[in-house]
Amino acid sequence: MKWIGRAGLALLAVLLVAFVALATWEPFFAERGTGPASDGTYSAEIIRSDFGVPHIYGETDADVAYGTAIAHSEDDFFTLQDVIAMSRGRYGAIAGEDGAQVDYVYHLLDARGTAEREYPKIPADTRALFEAYAAGLNQYAAEHPGEVKLANLFPVNGTDVAAGFALRQPFFFGLNNVIGPLVAGEPLNPEHGPAIPREDLVAPSDAEPIMQDGDAGTKTASARPLPLHMGEDGAYAGSNAWAIAPSKSAEDGNGPTILVSNSHQPWRGGVAWYELVVESGEGWHYAGANFPGSPFPFLGHNEDLGWTNTVNTPDMVDVYRLEMNEAGTQYRLDGEWRDLESETVTLPVKMGPVVLPIRRTVHRSVHGPVIENDEGFFAIRYGGMGRLGQLDAYYRLNKAQDLEEFRTILARMDIPSTNFLYADKAGNIAYFYNAALPDRPKGFDWRGILPGNTSAAIWDGPVGFDELPQYVNPASGWLFNANNSPFSAAGEGDDLSPDQFAPELGVELKSTNRARRAAKLMEETEIIDRANLERIKYDTAYEREGYVARLFDEIAALDVSDDADLQQAKALLLDWDYTADSVGRGDALALLMIREFMGSSYQNTPWPDVREEMEKAVDHLKTHFGRLDPPMSDLLRLRQGDVDLPLDGGSDTLRASTLWNVDDDGRLSVRHGDSFLMFVEWLDGSRVVSQSIQPYGAATTRPDDPNYASQAALFVRHELKPVYFWRTDILENAVRRKTVSNR
Repeated sequence: MKWIGRAGLALLAVLLVAFVALATWEPFFAERGTGPASDGTYSAEIIRSDFGVPHIYGETDADVAYGTAIAHSEDDFFTLQDVIAMSRGRYGAIAGEDGAQVDYVYHLLDARGTAEREYPKIPADTRALFEAYAAGLNQYAAEHPGEVKLANLFPVNGTDVAAGFALRQPFFFGLNNVIGPLVAGEPLNPEHGPAIPREDLVAPSDAEPIMQDGDAGTKTASARPLPLHMGEDGAYAGSNAWAIAPSKSAEDGNGPTILVSNSHQPWRGGVAWYELVVESGEGWHYAGANFPGSPFPFLGHNEDLGWTNTVNTPDMVDVYRLEMNEAGTQYRLDGEWRDLESETVTLPVKMGPVVLPIRRTVHRSVHGPVIENDEGFFAIRYGGMGRLGQLDAYYRLNKAQDLEEFRTILARMDIPSTNFLYADKAGNIAYFYNAALPDRPKGFDWRGILPGNTSAAIWDGPVGFDELPQYVNPASGWLFNANNSPFSAAGEGDDLSPDQFAPELGVELKSTNRARRAAKLMEETEIIDRANLERIKYDTAYEREGYVARLFDEIAALDVSDDADLQQAKALLLDWDYTADSVGRGDALALLMIREFMGSSYQNTPWPDVREEMEKAVDHLKTHFGRLDPPMSDLLRLRQGDVDLPLDGGSDTLRASTLWNVDDDGRLSVRHGDSFLMFVEWLDGSRVVSQSIQPYGAATTRPDDPNYASQAALFVRHELKPVYFWRTDILENAVRRKTVSNR
């Protein structure tokens, strides 16, 4: 029997070796990263306000970018590492299966190859920012080894940071709406979804994109979400933005130019806003916010001008069915067989204490990335594919000084998507529907699946910037966007008409409740001064149109005579005042009900059963509150650590509380909605002033930091804090001040 014991020990040894191998292989397989090619030396001063917002100063722009990385790492190194892992194709080693799906897309889109090809073409001064930013990340990692999640993740260089941009940007205009169904092997319908003129279809997330069903006959199919976790989870909704001219902001026509940035992003994670102010001796002076992994702000203002963004959803993606040989190794194009480019990649998938190596094959054709499923091989081509000019464009926008310069930079079409709302000290306001829309040749049904066997269907480059919808100084004196069609932006008489633009462009025609409310309130308000603009921004009402009208029509027709609780719920809903202000008795019930139907419209998924959803809402309120009409503020909460505060607003209201977690006590802990909010004003003869707010604070992943949730109380009260754009102001209000350097 001794041999049995020896065999058992041998098996145990083999298992132990296998366990050790699975627990340790990934960092060695990935290999250690490399730092910036140049031995740059940097120094920056970081001054923090009473709310912890970093004001970063340096002699050069590169010094400031280095300081930005240090400051952000001090506040949220946890999330920065996730973003860097994504840019290295190693997120699965941190986030398991969901992270591995991000890594699959990283390889499918050739994010690394794009960065390696395009990054060297970026102007040297812009590359200097990225190298300095990488140096700051490396320094923080070296000085805080106990915080590093993944071995051999650092050092990184500018190409690594650039690869993160190449990976994430396409998902802001909904590339996943095509990738998701194709990867899932679900049949594609014959036409695109985004360009369908459906009035109750609202926008996908500014943040983490979600799968959408197509309307009947649309190209995109029903699909499970592909969890591209750039933030903490998939999200709906988008952003609001306003620009008001001096002629409209005061009775005498000489008011300030006002810009409002009202982004809706996840409150944590890789696309959560991080507020900062930057200033250098080379003329870079900007206040705003960026995402983890960026050396510069993406929105905000400088001394002369400012802008903000909202997600738009044009038709920027085309799908081609490839004609393959029997072996699946070649595709036919223009009568000739071409080799399909194929590469087998290893995806790390963390499972408990081990990381499994999962092998997957990714393909490419001359069209773009190729996905194989049971229906065949499908190639994808999308606007901005293979380009990284946005790295330089955002930097130039930060330093632009007037409308002409700003528009010239946008006209390069380097930023693939997102609307830009603009304002400046000269009193100009503008709205640019920015999108690298494919310059598609005539003769094909671009809303359907395209033939992959002819190069005539392969477009190259975007349409001209002048072909896109845009407004400059409309007579109304105001502009807005709430992820809606660009044909409702400036009011009756000033709005552009869709008839002015070719339908082949694929410009969306949809609206949102937020857009309907904004347009109505702006039209009704004679003078849109600061007080009126704040009233509009914090509006919590729904218009009885679109999905809201459909929902309440079905509620009115619902037979609930067999259930007393449902009868009470129906009465509360039919008596509801269509506001999510936590005043009416039906607000909590309506909040629970509306989100599911808004979600159906956002995701274009099947319409929920009204009775079933009402039963769920009734059960939730009865279980956790013992009544159907608790104050909505008891239900909807802002929670961060020990902070637990009431919230207002709903899904798709201008005051947005869009997504939430359901906590054990039945309260709804909001995780997505109003996020970075900034009011900017230029008054003739005065310096620019601005105020801002965020839901939590500067250090969202540092529970022991005093700014873990320091802005929360102001946020729930609809209050703002000063930005301290000018150095004299921050010095008077500084709480912490330090110099960082690698010299």
